[in-house]
Amino acid sequence: MNMLRAVAVADKASLPRLLEHMSALADPVRCRVLLLLEQHELTVTELCAVLQLPQSTVSRHLKTLGDDGWVTSRRDGTSRYYGLTPTLGAPAARLWPLIREQASETAAAEQDARRAEGVLAERRSKSAQFFSSAAGQWDHLRGELFGQQFQQESVLAMLDPRLRIADLGCGTGQFAALVAPYVAKVVAVDASAEMLASARTRLAAHGNVDVRRGTLEALPIDDAQIDMAMLALVLHHVPDPGRVILEAARVLAPGGRLQVVDMLPHDRDDYRQQMGHVWLGFAEPQIRRWLEAAGLTEGRITALTTDATVKGPALFRAVASK
Repeated sequence: MNMLRAVAVADKASLPRLLEHMSALADPVRCRVLLLLEQHELTVTELCAVLQLPQSTVSRHLKTLGDDGWVTSRRDGTSRYYGLTPTLGAPAARLWPLIREQASETAAAEQDARRAEGVLAERRSKSAQFFSSAAGQWDHLRGELFGQQFQQESVLAMLDPRLRIADLGCGTGQFAALVAPYVAKVVAVDASAEMLASARTRLAAHGNVDVRRGTLEALPIDDAQIDMAMLALVLHHVPDPGRVILEAARVLAPGGRLQVVDMLPHDRDDYRQQMGHVWLGFAEPQIRRWLEAAGLTEGRITALTTDATVKGPALFRAVASK
């Protein structure tokens, strides 16, 4: 009691409020409740299991603590979770450490802590049981609930916001639009006036995108101005892929990276007429030679997962650094 009296004397203006707090915590059960809720958000049912008290009793104690500002609650579906108020008022903030010190040393508090671990273990067990039964369908279930867009956006948000990116052979600007919200600058380059007209429309809302007309063999970008360059499904349209990679390497800053996404070798010769393809895909040794000739190192070439629903050839991804 001497410790509590010292807290009260420290600020006489807060004495009435402090006495109210002391009254709310006069019951040892309410102190045990706060010890639990300081560590975990719990439902009334879970608190009953931990405290080994009936629901009516636990609810009454929670109401007293809630009325005095000690606990808050939030609804999660059909459940309501209770927790210690995140920011206690000054009198309560001075009082609680003293109460915690005394209450946490009791045998009842030690038993509560052990039972609370059992409650949390039960939560984990229910989750584990679900995933054990749903593992084979999990991708489908999650896709139905949330789609796939969130994964793409989550990965993009991990990009360094200082990056300067070049979308080389940008076409209608799809890739540039995808990365623009997450980086400092995007330079989108294409030789087709018609493609660039569509790109400018798509990218009009992104103030950090610079759309430029130019060839991939002579990029309208100064040396060492780009941190990451993308050649996405572009190389099979150009007459000299090695020269294009060499030019992409020129605009990379030291430590910059080039990523190439294109087709693996295939036999769809009709693409030459239908799609304007010059090359029927590329083998790994070809790509590696071009990367090395451009002075790019740490080349990693990986076949991408094939989507069974699409009609085109399988793709690869090549990434190398300057």
